[in-house]
Amino acid sequence: MESYYLDWANLLLRWVHVITAIAWIGSSFYFVFLDSSLVKPDSKELQDLGVGGELWAVHGGGFYNPQKYTVAPRVVPENLHWFYWESYSTWLSGFALFTVSYLWSAGTYLIDKSLMDWSSGAAIGVALSFLVVFWIAYDLICQAFGKRKNGDAIVGALIFLVVCLASWLACHWFAGRAAFLLVGAMIATAMSANVFFWIIPGQRTTVKDLREGRPVDPVHGQRAKQRSVHNTYFTLPVLFSMLSNHYSFTYTHASNWVVLILMMLAGALIRQFFVMRHGFKLGRNGHPWPYALVGVAVIVGVIVWMQPAPRVAAALPASTATSVAAAGAAGAAPGVAEVQQVLQQRCVLCHGPTAQMKNVRLDSIADLRQHAQGVYQQVVVTRVMPMNNATQITEAERELIGRWFNGGAKTQ
Repeated sequence: MESYYLDWANLLLRWVHVITAIAWIGSSFYFVFLDSSLVKPDSKELQDLGVGGELWAVHGGGFYNPQKYTVAPRVVPENLHWFYWESYSTWLSGFALFTVSYLWSAGTYLIDKSLMDWSSGAAIGVALSFLVVFWIAYDLICQAFGKRKNGDAIVGALIFLVVCLASWLACHWFAGRAAFLLVGAMIATAMSANVFFWIIPGQRTTVKDLREGRPVDPVHGQRAKQRSVHNTYFTLPVLFSMLSNHYSFTYTHASNWVVLILMMLAGALIRQFFVMRHGFKLGRNGHPWPYALVGVAVIVGVIVWMQPAPRVAAALPASTATSVAAAGAAGAAPGVAEVQQVLQQRCVLCHGPTAQMKNVRLDSIADLRQHAQGVYQQVVVTRVMPMNNATQITEAERELIGRWFNGGAKTQ
């Protein structure tokens, strides 16, 4: 019953997380576009008011004219909209989802004993430290090098090195699926921390100074802009790491940490293309296409590199070899007895009378018939199950299940 309620919690939290993430990413992308597309107003009246750029747009049957002040307007209106709950809600729902999906059952989803045989408490502690340590390292890099000449390039290079190190450590310490998600959560935490510790406090200081008649220090706007730009480059790498848990061929690869780094790099390059494209149309930036082409080339290279070699059938365990040989000699697909023998050894521990993970049981012929397609997809096609291959299912056993299903999922 616990598994049933956890599945509902997972579903509802994922739903909320996706909704809030759409709101946050959408507003972030829009303001990056807006900043890159602003033009100096022709109106002297607007210039005298301190408007440094404006944009005319049409959407949904209406015309819009957003304006940006060089530092701030002389008078701040009472009805001022703040953009921060999109970020906070995304992080809070994401952390809750990470807790329900991975930390709650750390022994199953977070730990791969073939990599690190540690306790659930130790694994959870180290996983959470990734979120904290990366934010501290990232923030120190920004403060130490952000104001230097070529500071953006230095900060970008150092952050990339830290992400590479974190990806290597995560993929060598945790189950691949959890490692990919953990790296994404680590970067997403820094994104939300940027909003919480720098962007919003700086904006609050600016508003307070304006309302109390004090001079406004432009550094607050500069810092907020810097961290907002970082967030936009983080977005596509984070989204890849979150989506990858549906595609086991990425995180089960022998060099999964390289796959993660290259795909996140491609995402950042493609995002750079879109950022530069807005300004390029106004003659402000160099041609953005090289970034897109390099990003796509990296993805294509990863696809070609990861292409699996043809599998050579391995020997079946002695317990099933005789019956499988007889079935093969007769030209028939394996029967349910052979499949059940494999499932009893590899799957029933989590899908039997003691535990029914995902509300699925596989310890009877009726259950096996009901979930035949799911077993085939999870074990043979996506190869996600058994989770982290904790029960050491063999290639020959996967092949056996595949031939059984493709032969009509015989139940006699």
